[in-house]
Amino acid sequence: MAAGRTDSGVHAAAQVVHFDAAGPIPVGRWARALNGRLPPTIRVRAAAEVPGDWHACFSATYRRYRYTIHNGRTPNLFLAPWSWHRYQWRLDEQAMARCLEALLGEHDFSAFQRAGSRRAHARTTLQDVEIVRQGDLLVTEVQASGFLYGMVRLLMGQLVAVGEGRLESEAFLRRWRSGARHEVKEAAPPQGLCLLRVGYPQPVFPEAGWYDCQPRFLLESHDSPCDPTTR
Repeated sequence: MAAGRTDSGVHAAAQVVHFDAAGPIPVGRWARALNGRLPPTIRVRAAAEVPGDWHACFSATYRRYRYTIHNGRTPNLFLAPWSWHRYQWRLDEQAMARCLEALLGEHDFSAFQRAGSRRAHARTTLQDVEIVRQGDLLVTEVQASGFLYGMVRLLMGQLVAVGEGRLESEAFLRRWRSGARHEVKEAAPPQGLCLLRVGYPQPVFPEAGWYDCQPRFLLESHDSPCDPTTR
C-alpha cells in the first residue's frame, strides 16, 4: 500500500509504502534485499517496522510536492527530465505566490481536480506553500493533508498563466472559489513534479532516508527569457 499515487512521468523522491511480511528477513535487511531485485529507476532508501494498524496512506498527516520550472531562454538537456521549460516570458513569481498563498487553509479545490476521481468530496487543507527563484529556476513547493487527482499539475498550469500575464489574479481566484473546472484547461507537464515527502505524527525513518531527497538544482541566470511585453 502506497502513501499516494503519482501520474505517469511524475517523480517520487520519498514515496512511502507498507506491506505485511512473515519470514526470516530482518527489518534492517529489507532495503538491500529489495534493491537487489528492483529496476535501477527505483531504490529503497530505508525500511522500518511499524505497528499492525499503521497505514502508509491513512496514517499520513501531509504530503509535500515540488514543481521545478526552467525559466531561461536556452534549453538545458540536463534539466529537461526534471523540469518544465517556460522561456517565452519571465515569470512573475510574486504574482504567482500571492495567488498560491490565498489557497492556504481548508477549502473546496474541485476547480483543480481531474475527471475520474472517486473521492466523495473535493475538500482538503493546504498547509504550506513556497515559491523561490534561483537564477533561471523557479521552484514551487505545496504541502497539504491530501491532494486531489491531478491537483498539483492543474494548479501549476494556472499559476504559470498568472506568472506570464495571460491570466489575471482575480480570474484565477474566481475560478478556484467558484469551482469552475471547465475553465481550467492547462495542466503542467508531469516531469517537473516530484512527491518530495510524506509526513506522519511520529517519524518512521531517519531524516536522511526521507527528508528532501530530491536535490535542488542550482542554475545561474546566464541568459534571459523574452521580454514579457513582446511576443
